[in-house]
Order: sequence, then structure tokens, then C-alpha cells
Amino acid sequence: MSTPDELGAPAPAAVRAELSRVLALQADRVRSMPLSQLDRAREGATAPRAELVRRAAQALADLAADAEGRPRCELPRLALHGVGDQLAVTGADVLAHGDDAALAAALDVVLELRRGL
Repeated sequence: MSTPDELGAPAPAAVRAELSRVLALQADRVRSMPLSQLDRAREGATAPRAELVRRAAQALADLAADAEGRPRCELPRLALHGVGDQLAVTGADVLAHGDDAALAAALDVVLELRRGL
């Protein structure tokens, strides 16, 4: 399990490992979803699953841009079969360049996506 730091929050290395783990799981989950399912909203939701993935990818891209000190830019709108890869790539950018706060925020984004799918 995670090793808490002095304030009881997960240690930065644990956050990085958990983000890497859940990001890979969610990207694979999205990649394996039938396109018809990606194009529909989950029962009780207002947006299609693919849109939730796109929003999460954009949030991750913004975190990576902030971490790298570059301007934020809008991600291209990929076809349904590409949104899982877009999520994986933007998440990898945060893992590569994000500080502890960015990693924690990215983990929140991916966990929220998991709940929405």
C-alpha cells in the first residue's frame, strides 16, 4: 500500500505509481469499449462516455502544459477509437513533467473518469 508522508497523505512516489496504474487501466478500458458504448451516455449521465474521456484528456493536457510552462491548447477531437490513446498520451505527459500537485490533480481526474464510465 502507500507510504504516508508526515501529514498522512500518500507519498509522492505512491501518487505517481497509483496514477500510472489507474491511467493504464482506464486507457485500456476505453480502448476495449465497443464504439457504440463510447458514443452513448451511461444511464443517468448527460454526456457520452467518449466526451467524458475527451474532457479528462484535456484536463491532463492542461496539467502537463502548466507543468512544462507552455501555453495550454485545445486537443484535437479524435474519432471514437482514438480517445483511449489520447487519454494515455496526455496522462504520460503529466507523469513525465508534473510536480507532486499536478500528479495528485491528474489522479483525481482519472479517478473521476473511472466513476463516470
